[in-house]
Amino acid sequence: MSRPVTWNDEDRRRFINDGVLIRRGLVHGDLVSQARDLVGGWLNEAYDPARLAAYTERSFAPELEEHPDLLALYRRSGLAELAGDLVSPATTAPVTRAQIQVRLPEGAHQPVKQMHVDGVSCPHLEPRDLRTFTFIIGVVLDGSATADAGALHYVPGGHHRMARYFATDWVLGQPAQTPDDIDAQDGIALTAEPGDVVVMHHLVPHRVGINTSSTPRVMAYFRVRHAQHLDLALRALSDPWLEYPALDALSRPKTV
Repeated sequence: MSRPVTWNDEDRRRFINDGVLIRRGLVHGDLVSQARDLVGGWLNEAYDPARLAAYTERSFAPELEEHPDLLALYRRSGLAELAGDLVSPATTAPVTRAQIQVRLPEGAHQPVKQMHVDGVSCPHLEPRDLRTFTFIIGVVLDGSATADAGALHYVPGGHHRMARYFATDWVLGQPAQTPDDIDAQDGIALTAEPGDVVVMHHLVPHRVGINTSSTPRVMAYFRVRHAQHLDLALRALSDPWLEYPALDALSRPKTV
């Protein structure tokens, strides 16, 4: 049975409305197990507790970000085709590295991530640095499928609010990443199992909380960029469909 490599019209409209798409069990078999074992081996052998804050802000297992077993999650699962379909007829830039995020079991004293959008006024960046992307794809590698087990929490439809915020109440270089009404939200938890996939518009605000389970929550993320993202990045903050030609047309109200 071949894997799906396109989104249907319902998916596209859901992405326009919610900014998030979820595919259950899309990545499976050796693709998941090999990536999970690779990260698990790193946690057992190379993890340095003194660097927990840095791992949380950037990536766990930074030495493995270009490892073939991690990149295979994107390149050999159908995700690359799905990514391309989302921005078609434009194209995506090559994805050359993975980001690993782990929420360790309670007791690790891991920093909690508040509501934010990635690459805009991040604590580990200079205030004027802008390191954004078009959308992110996350693959669950390990962990409990419960809301309080280090799950990603996101605000459905929050990309519309963030686009207005970036258009009217934000300037490049200011520390605040999200407005107060977004900060106050808990978000919807991605309750997912290994092999499940989430695709999330860059502008969707999200956070990650503590993990009260006994198992690390492990995610592999791939930041996908429109091929001309560097030229479009600043404008895309206030125009959520600038990098999605087909979705831009779908998102506009129909005229009679």
